[in-house]
Amino acid sequence: MENSFKKAAQAIKNADALIITTGAGMGVDSGLPDFRGNSGFWKEYPTISHLGISFSEMANPRWFDENPKLAWAFYGHRYNLYNETIPHKGFNLLLETGQSKHYGYFAFTSNVDGQFQQAGYSDKYIEEVHGSINHLQCSTPCTSEIWKATNLNIKIDKQLFEAKEPFPKCPKCGAIARPNILMFGDWSWISQRSSEQNNNFNKWLNILKKESAKPVIIEIGAGRAVPTVRIKSERLSEDFNTTLIRINPRDYQVPESINGIEIKTGAFEGIEKIFEFINTL
Repeated sequence: MENSFKKAAQAIKNADALIITTGAGMGVDSGLPDFRGNSGFWKEYPTISHLGISFSEMANPRWFDENPKLAWAFYGHRYNLYNETIPHKGFNLLLETGQSKHYGYFAFTSNVDGQFQQAGYSDKYIEEVHGSINHLQCSTPCTSEIWKATNLNIKIDKQLFEAKEPFPKCPKCGAIARPNILMFGDWSWISQRSSEQNNNFNKWLNILKKESAKPVIIEIGAGRAVPTVRIKSERLSEDFNTTLIRINPRDYQVPESINGIEIKTGAFEGIEKIFEFINTL
């Protein structure tokens, strides 16, 4: 394992741009749940286990119409949890390194928790491919507008697992608002904000290609269940013929066709140990 840390440190040291890709495992070391399997989900929300609702069933926009008290209990709790959680120091180590690179950094994440912004990353250099809990949209939707969820005051009866009214409302039509998150079976998600972020990412990547830059990709906590991040990391590694550092305690394997370094640890431990070696180079 020590050799992998050394190789990863050298790859980051030699790069002139940093691409950070993350899944749910990135936030676990900050104290956030990753909802891996129904057992983990139900442990976090025991009331839902009694109802027999799985994570994929709960993370569905239909609840905002059928049972808004339950919908906002789930998303209101997550909003409160995410905004009260302090990002672990691994975020800062990556940010400082990314800022020091000639071509800077970009973060691509499937997480909706806003941890990158809380850690001081610029909105200009983040793509939240599944949206963000810190932004809202109409649940109908009557408009394509997206607005920031500022200081939501969602009070929840934890025993009943019901949110108390009033709920966030659409300023246009007065219908219940929902987080601007891509949910399961979601045909009403407004993707405009994430699409703009994707355009920013692609413009930055085009600059890297035009300038023959040498980025390194560090992927953290991206599992196989929803492989969006893993696929993105591997494609970027192939496109730039560059190193992919994959940090994951379980799904750490990198395909043989990819120039990869496998780090079998959690997010913070992997980042910290890599940077310990960077400081010796």
